[in-house]
Amino acid sequence: MKKIDKLSCWIVTEGMAGTENQCIGVANSLGVEAKIIKSGLKQPWAIFSPWLGMESARIFDVNFYPPWPDLLITSGRKAVAVSRYIKKQSTGKTFTLHIQDPRVPPAQFDMVAVPYHDPARGSNVLVTDTAPNKINDHVLSQAALGFSQFKAFSSPRVAVVIGGKSKAYDMTEEMITGLISKLKKLQADMGCSLLITASRRTGEENMKSLKLAFPNDEKTYFWDGQGDNPYIAFLAYADFILVTADSVSMISDALATGKPTYVIPLKGGARRINIFHQHILEKGYVRIFDGILQKYEYSPVRAADIIAKEICKKMGVSSE
Repeated sequence: MKKIDKLSCWIVTEGMAGTENQCIGVANSLGVEAKIIKSGLKQPWAIFSPWLGMESARIFDVNFYPPWPDLLITSGRKAVAVSRYIKKQSTGKTFTLHIQDPRVPPAQFDMVAVPYHDPARGSNVLVTDTAPNKINDHVLSQAALGFSQFKAFSSPRVAVVIGGKSKAYDMTEEMITGLISKLKKLQADMGCSLLITASRRTGEENMKSLKLAFPNDEKTYFWDGQGDNPYIAFLAYADFILVTADSVSMISDALATGKPTYVIPLKGGARRINIFHQHILEKGYVRIFDGILQKYEYSPVRAADIIAKEICKKMGVSSE
């Protein structure tokens, strides 16, 4: 049986960090070295993809040419056309995997992998509890080595991962004020250290409030976007992880660690992300943060590993 790491692999997305990282996470789990390609579509295909069809070399803004890869991993609406084109050009020899709902019949790919809250279903659709990512034991240990200063922080260490305003959610001043109050009470009651990171979506005023409330000292580290990003190191050192409700990817990252993960509620919601939250609550992976933290156990939720195993099975290759 041929080994998977001997196969060639391309990753094609529109270049969005979130979707690209999901694809890279699967490639890493397979142990393959992937060629990463950012590709868009010319008009009118860009508007009507993935429904227009009629793929040819002239519709892409990059040139695709043989030798075609053994495995093609795509994600994103515009990458659907790439997958169909390469499948045809390779006379079916390239195994095509699409990550996330392609919004076209899944039968157009050899395999589709979607998180539970995506609606795509079919005989070749693999449904995972969370979104795939790059988090594994090696990645966590390497990140910890790169930020060894956090080892001196007292336990329990609490990683606080803050997103922000999105299509589904709003991050209000009232919410931030309440979160600050709960975190300060945690420090007083548990003597915990706080490792806090926020995003551009958090908003300037909310960021100012958080930085003012939590200046860096021997028990608090607030990353404001300056210098090397300690995000994965926070996950590595954390005894507990708090993450805002707005991001499936951030919650999936947290659950890949196997550590107690609490979701910080936000104002708003939408059908798909509500389904995601309800599913992971029912599975016992997360709890809702109400100001109290308690230890609980579950196995790390690593969608990338599950997808990788299914690819090996379908391609008839070995990962050993």
